[in-house]
Amino acid sequence: MNMLQSNLSKNLREHGYDLLGGPIRSYKLLQLWLKVPANPIELYYAHINHAFESKKPLEVSENSALKVSSRYKNEYLFNMGMSLLEPLLSAFGLGNLSLETLITSGKSISISYEGSESEELVMGSLENYLHQADYLHPNPSLFSHANKDQILLISGVLWAKNLVITIETDIEISPSLILKLDKKTDGKLNTFKKNDKVLKLVSEGKMPFPIAVKANRLHFDKGHFKGTNLVTDNRSLF
Repeated sequence: MNMLQSNLSKNLREHGYDLLGGPIRSYKLLQLWLKVPANPIELYYAHINHAFESKKPLEVSENSALKVSSRYKNEYLFNMGMSLLEPLLSAFGLGNLSLETLITSGKSISISYEGSESEELVMGSLENYLHQADYLHPNPSLFSHANKDQILLISGVLWAKNLVITIETDIEISPSLILKLDKKTDGKLNTFKKNDKVLKLVSEGKMPFPIAVKANRLHFDKGHFKGTNLVTDNRSLF
């Protein structure tokens, strides 16, 4: 059997991004998230300007070197892949698809994306912003979490227009199976038969959606900003 590929995750890690796998797709640039030890990560502020104020502007750019296409994919053995699909499909309103009841066995499942675009914070502008920033109002909670290095900033978001799922089955794909899938997905996924045993499902692609995020931890010492460090190049936090 050929080695399973995971070059999608590898490519994103090299650019400092964490691939999203769950149903939450509400990530936005400049959100502040809270990571307290032993607790799951949680949204803290919807925008940095809801916590801080500064006279220095924040600058945003596109990472032209980061492009994701269907040639970058994560491939899994069948049952592991099916386990990942349910929370992923929930992001598209297809959490009740129960794909495993329609395709009960197979060899592998791959996940990839097409039509990517990105937006990233210019980190130099963030440092200028925070070096001269005050809290928006007296905020003991923010002071405590900031000085414990528990605040993460979303510094980059990668979007895609299409989710691409490829399923290699161990049975011949019938026209009736494709009809059942088309009916259950209600047009949110387009179903194609690549060959007798390989099925391809592609999302409708009307609106871009987040597929990966970049985040930096903010470091403060007694209320004074000291710097940031990238945390999504080697950890799965989101």
